[in-house]
Amino acid sequence: MPEVPVLTALSRGTEDRADALTVAGRTCSYEELLGAAGAVARRVSGLAAFAVEATASLETVAGVVGGLLAGVPVVPLPPDAGPAEREHVLKDSGAEVVPVDFAERADFAGAPAGGAALVLYTSGTTGAPKGVVITREAMAADLDALADAWQWTAEDTLVHGLPLFHVHGLVLGVLGALRTGSRLVHTGRPTPEAYAAAGGTLYFGVPTVWHRVVRDEAAARALSGARLLVSGSAPLPAPVFEGLRDLSGHQPVERYGMTETLITVSARADGPRAPGAVGTALHGVTTRVAESADGIGELQVQGPTLFDGYLGRPEATAASYTDDGWFRTGDIAAMDADGTHRIVGRASTDLIKSGGYRIGAGEVENALLAHPAVREAAVVGAADPDLGQRIVAYVVADGVSGQDLTDFVAARLSVHKRPRTVRFLAELPRNAMGKPQKRLLPPV
Repeated sequence: MPEVPVLTALSRGTEDRADALTVAGRTCSYEELLGAAGAVARRVSGLAAFAVEATASLETVAGVVGGLLAGVPVVPLPPDAGPAEREHVLKDSGAEVVPVDFAERADFAGAPAGGAALVLYTSGTTGAPKGVVITREAMAADLDALADAWQWTAEDTLVHGLPLFHVHGLVLGVLGALRTGSRLVHTGRPTPEAYAAAGGTLYFGVPTVWHRVVRDEAAARALSGARLLVSGSAPLPAPVFEGLRDLSGHQPVERYGMTETLITVSARADGPRAPGAVGTALHGVTTRVAESADGIGELQVQGPTLFDGYLGRPEATAASYTDDGWFRTGDIAAMDADGTHRIVGRASTDLIKSGGYRIGAGEVENALLAHPAVREAAVVGAADPDLGQRIVAYVVADGVSGQDLTDFVAARLSVHKRPRTVRFLAELPRNAMGKPQKRLLPPV
């Protein structure tokens, strides 16, 4: 078949194997995947776009590969999407749902290799989700840069259990394996037991996954034979980083990115790693911090991994760039002298201005999580007539008082960074990728 950018493991005669992909216990070879994807490509050829039910299944993989073969953008639908969200995505994208039967087989000659590959919908904090158009070229550039940073090769076995409707699980976790030629084991669900049993060399997880692994000491120790553990999609708390280091012997690699930019910054397999540090800019990517007097500001990026715009929203696309052509991430960061990035939080929710100080919510959250009684923490700023904003902490913890936690933070950080209010919850609201949803926290 002609070469299709991204799918180099399928199009350059990479040695096939019967267990090239395993998803939720079902295994196939490259040849079987190409046959199923070819049947999809024949059905969708000529469409403007099509949607697939993005379950953890070989059908989802075949649907996405089929779209790449046919040159038709794929819209992955979250299987747990409510009726309103689903209706919006289908109407906004103009895509029709195409069922996938993995047992079907067909050859497909292949379409022109460039252009839009995926339309992924963001879960923005305001308004209806926007469709992010991601090209094949952007994905190929990003995956090659990550392969370089993580020394990711066809000799690896990649293990993860992440959803297949986000960049992390789908682009990195599936298409990354199909580009590098590494074997893929998708565990269906990212449980500590499944990760421990998979026998991989390279593991992907979100902080919630790694937190659960650390709490299961046997599972964490079982990962000692791996080559690299990677964490992303949300900040990894320092205690989880340290727990993985102590139990598995691995300091996890942290990386940073967005749906609109793919992954732009990462620690390297052959470089230093530290809690809270997400590494340096990937090959081909340039970053800058719109600095304030105290050295933190909005992270802005340029490079070949950026999206092709918001679907049907030219004004929103234009507004996401500065006048001199840098993409505005909306994330607040600091950059060390050696180019190492540290993400403080979102400009909209995580940069707290209290009593004339600029305070990153993530720093306070990490301080809270260092307390042995605290399992989860989320910090926000609430309007205050005296301070402008006061620091409010929502925590999941046992056997500790709010004053205990306030004093604990004040002793570890500057006194002005202590929470003025502490609220205890049974759990934090999170999305499918494990990110805390601060807009869903109860009012102060």
